[in-house]
Amino acid sequence: MTDPALPYRPCAGVMLMNRDGQVFVGQRMDSTIEAWQMPQGGIDPGETAHAAAVRELGEETGVPADLVELVAEAPEELQYDLPDELIGKVWKGKWRGQRQRWYLFRFLGNDDDVNIATEHPEFRAWRWVDPRELPELIVPFKRKLYTDLLSVFAEALAAEAR
Repeated sequence: MTDPALPYRPCAGVMLMNRDGQVFVGQRMDSTIEAWQMPQGGIDPGETAHAAAVRELGEETGVPADLVELVAEAPEELQYDLPDELIGKVWKGKWRGQRQRWYLFRFLGNDDDVNIATEHPEFRAWRWVDPRELPELIVPFKRKLYTDLLSVFAEALAAEAR
């Protein structure tokens, strides 16, 4: 059972949307199942959530900061708990899950600007998907968070699709 004494890892996440209203997903390199997710990662001490989101986007997708434009920011953090079988096995056992600040960015570049073969690759493949597909692509323990994200960004996604 999740240890309530363990804290949540502070993170930032990015929903990166292309000109066609599709969003970026990467297939995790460290998973044996077909697990896809959007770019996300830890916030370093002294770093803002926005800066962490831009940094993580670059580290995981190769997309530089000058090729994205902020569309929306989630008004509050979203969180998820790790399943019991992962507690103590990931993140050196220090966290019970993640609390994440999410950003919706418009991608200003072209597919050639995406390069997942970064210094420390996290994805083995990537693609653009309709945002409504996200909950079915993510690992089950993050599904509610992704469903909540679609609600949080629904207005902005609809406006971008016009």
